[in-house]
Amino acid sequence: MGRVANAPVEVAVAGRTDAGVHATAQVMSFHPPKTVVCRSCDAWRRGTNTHLPRDLAVIRAEPAPEGFHARFSASSRRYLYLLSEDVPERGLNAKRVWHTGVPLDIERMRQAARDLLGERDFSAFRSAQCNASTPMRNVISARVDRIGALIVCDLTANAFLHRMVRMIVGVLVPVGARRACRSAVADALAAGAFDASKMPTAPAHGLYLCAVEYPDGTCFRLPSPLLGSRYV
Repeated sequence: MGRVANAPVEVAVAGRTDAGVHATAQVMSFHPPKTVVCRSCDAWRRGTNTHLPRDLAVIRAEPAPEGFHARFSASSRRYLYLLSEDVPERGLNAKRVWHTGVPLDIERMRQAARDLLGERDFSAFRSAQCNASTPMRNVISARVDRIGALIVCDLTANAFLHRMVRMIVGVLVPVGARRACRSAVADALAAGAFDASKMPTAPAHGLYLCAVEYPDGTCFRLPSPLLGSRYV
């Protein structure tokens, strides 16, 4: 962005993603420097894309209301985590899905995921590097679905702690594989921690930031390329 403006630009994004995590609907905001010549939104989009790596792209650009901030103005974020019961495969999907290599009982996973709903202390699903001022988060929706050959863990919350989704999936998978009891999520929440040796954090490459919503009802949403219009 700074190259397009030919001046320093401070950019805010709706959600932080670890290395290896995907984002199909990341939102960013910035204030153009006053010294920059007036540009159209499409000029900002096209100009920025010329300087981005090939695996990144600005899909659209538009003026934002006064005071808008991509992160602090957001009312909710939605993440998808994609799982396959197959053994790890080579090729395009190797770094887009977590291949568990074991059958998963999604009904058990659904039952465990219900214990995530509501506003509560999510210290159990917070990395040691998390710098959030509070572990309190409100999980609005927690679904587990089977879409074709994939299992989708679909979580929406007002905000997420560092590695929160990956740690939750790290518990749901053992539950689905019958290596952990159905109450594993509730037990971890009650204890404020879980046994990382038995339920490791899910790998980054299965995670997708797929939607960001704002109080006025505006929602930036794009599905995972692996799911397409079959899952919204």
